[in-house]
Amino acid sequence: MVGPEDIECLKRIALRGGLPGPVFLNSQTLGDELGISPQTASRRLKSLEQQNMIRRTLIADGQQVSVSEEGESSLRQEYCDYYRLFGGKGRNFSLEGTVESGLGEGAYYMSLPQYMQQFEQILGFAPYPGTLNLRLSQVAVQRRKRLTLADWYQVAGFESEGRTFGQVRCLPCMIGDIPCGIVVPGRSHYPDALVEIIAPVGLRRELHLNDGQEVVIEVSI
Repeated sequence: MVGPEDIECLKRIALRGGLPGPVFLNSQTLGDELGISPQTASRRLKSLEQQNMIRRTLIADGQQVSVSEEGESSLRQEYCDYYRLFGGKGRNFSLEGTVESGLGEGAYYMSLPQYMQQFEQILGFAPYPGTLNLRLSQVAVQRRKRLTLADWYQVAGFESEGRTFGQVRCLPCMIGDIPCGIVVPGRSHYPDALVEIIAPVGLRRELHLNDGQEVVIEVSI
C-alpha cells in the first residue's frame, strides 16, 4: 500500500514534470524539496519503484524518473479525496436551526414585484409572501461561515413610490424536498445566528411548524 510519505514524493515528481515523461532529479534536490535527507529521498524512490509507481533510469549525476500508470492512478485517487473535501461546487452540508417569529416584514418585501421577479429568475420559483426565520444552533453558526465561499446571487435594489429598496443576496438551499433560498440584506450587518428562508410555499403551514421546532437546511456550495 502506498503510504503518505510515498504519495508526497510521487506528487513532487509529478510537479517537476514527471507525468508526461521522464524528468531529471537527484536525491539531494528531492530531499531538499521534501525536507528530508538525501538518503531518505533515495529510499523513497526505491520504494516507489518497487511498488511500480515510478520508472527510473540511473545516470551519472542522478536519475531520469517518470510516473507510471499505477502512480498516476494513485495521484488521481488522492485528488478525488481532496476534491470531495475542498472541491467547490457540489459540497453539501446542513445548517440546523429553530423556528423563530419575525417582525412580519418578510411578507411585505416578498410581495414586491421587483423582488419577486428577480427571485423567480434566480431560484426558479415565485416566493411565497413571507420568510421563515431560523435561529441557528451553535454548531451551525460555525458551519455558516463556510457560506462565505458560496457564489451568492445578487438581487438588485430599486426605487418605488419615493422609497429605496436595497440590494439582497440570495443562496439556493433545500428544506426536505422543498426548494428554498437563504436571503440576506445586502447593505446591513446580518447576525450570524439568524437566517431568513424564502420558498414557493408558506413553510410554517406546509411543514406544520411552530416556534422552537428544529428545521434542517441543506446547502450546496
